[in-house]
Amino acid sequence: MIQILIDNPLLLLFVVAAIGYVLGRVKIGGVSLGIAAVLFVGLAFGALDEHLKLPEIVYLLGLVLFVYTIGLSSGPGFVASLRRKGLRNNLLVLGVILLALGLALAANAVLHLGGPLTAGMFAGSLTNTPALAAVLEQLKHSPLGTLSDQVLAEPVVGYSITYPMGVLGMIMAIYMLQRFWRIDYASEIRANPEIGTHNEKLVNQTILITQPQWAGLTVAEITAQLQRDVIFGRLLHAGEVTLVTSTTRLALGDLLSVVGDADEVNIVVAALGEVSGEHLELDRHILDFRRIFVSNSQVAGVPLRELGLPSRFGAMITRVRRGDVELLPHGDMVLELGDRVRVVTRRENLDAVGTFFGDSYRSLAEIDVVSLGLGVAMGLLLGAIPIPLPGGVIFRLGSAGGPLLVALFLGWRERTGPIVWSLPYSANLTLRQFGLILFLAGVGTRSGYSFVHTLAQGGGLPILFAGAMITCVAAITMLVIGHKVLKIPFGLLTGMLAGLQTQPAVLGFASEQAENDLPNVGYAMVYPTATIGKILAAQMLLSLLG
Repeated sequence: MIQILIDNPLLLLFVVAAIGYVLGRVKIGGVSLGIAAVLFVGLAFGALDEHLKLPEIVYLLGLVLFVYTIGLSSGPGFVASLRRKGLRNNLLVLGVILLALGLALAANAVLHLGGPLTAGMFAGSLTNTPALAAVLEQLKHSPLGTLSDQVLAEPVVGYSITYPMGVLGMIMAIYMLQRFWRIDYASEIRANPEIGTHNEKLVNQTILITQPQWAGLTVAEITAQLQRDVIFGRLLHAGEVTLVTSTTRLALGDLLSVVGDADEVNIVVAALGEVSGEHLELDRHILDFRRIFVSNSQVAGVPLRELGLPSRFGAMITRVRRGDVELLPHGDMVLELGDRVRVVTRRENLDAVGTFFGDSYRSLAEIDVVSLGLGVAMGLLLGAIPIPLPGGVIFRLGSAGGPLLVALFLGWRERTGPIVWSLPYSANLTLRQFGLILFLAGVGTRSGYSFVHTLAQGGGLPILFAGAMITCVAAITMLVIGHKVLKIPFGLLTGMLAGLQTQPAVLGFASEQAENDLPNVGYAMVYPTATIGKILAAQMLLSLLG
């Protein structure tokens, strides 16, 4: 059976993925490993035979797809977070890297490992392959080159022993502290809507205007005074139902429909009058509504105010559904392919509005290969550019950093001329999940044999424990300081922890726990800083320890 799997890498890939998915759904103490279980199944299979591993291109393709789709979806939130406290968060990550560097030096002093092995242990405990590559490159150009076969093996051994615990330690740190602190991820996302989207259920209420101070004022004037996050939809005045615009004036006795989350709507109702027994949204004789798919690329990436719906169709959008999340629309909101918009207009205009937005579910399953190919290609080219650093070291962003940075920029830009860079929501999630499976299965199968073989020889246990100590101390320190001292939302912080590790498996676990986009934003926010910081720290270890 083993030989069959060795001869059929595709069979090995899907067997590992299927078993990992099943085990990932098993809950222990109410929490499951999720897709991260694929990594550990891969390690188990790889340990059976040194030839039982997937080709390198498998996990590289998975890595590129994963980080690129993460960058596209996280671009707007990433830019928003940098405007707030991005510098502070990146300094926290650099501080934790320096802590890990100090722990590695202490481990070397106790265990007398030597520079190459210590540098490999450091890279593995923080699961950073670029750092390992930089160490190997530095060794090749050092005076130790005469001992290349022996010396070049030491960083790889240290890395392979500590890498699995580097992943598991971070996952366990997140699991234990979220349970101990009783983290409410839903409350965090509601408190930070500018970073990510929250799934607060929107309600529709009809108000009877009874407060005389609002009579004669326009909706724009009332909105400016109330400063509440709601949308006004229909107005019943003198027996006629009309669509509300910014110039609509209210009168006592009018009925006004309002959409928003329950708390905001209740405040607006109390300010303007009282709840009416009538429901304007149910009156569809003149004004009707329809939920429409956004599949027209000419509409995606354009702010709502520039679409001119009121003047073009006499229509307005009252809700936007993105994936499983319902959003309240605003003039500066940018629609994405795959969004479902709830449009209110006269019944005879609905077909024209549907044609304008596209309303084709089939087209949403199609990926724009031009924009995807161009974006990934630009990312790979950026990752291949050599960047000289002090000491004659050459640094490259690589297959992860390059695509991620390009995707963050393109996701923030949304579109360039006729090219829409964003992917439909469902397509993005599918590619992201598929990429993560390829990455985890590839890395697991390629690391399993060396991990178990080294431990079986007995000499790897002290290195394993030292690497686990570096991982756990770094993880717990970052989570405690970040959440308790700096008051960073735990969901965002777990993404930053995954970014510190530059580890998709940890991010996958964090995202499944949070069930929102905060971990993805945190990951993208600190990934470039963490990658560069760990490369320099690993090379510094090698230089300090000779």
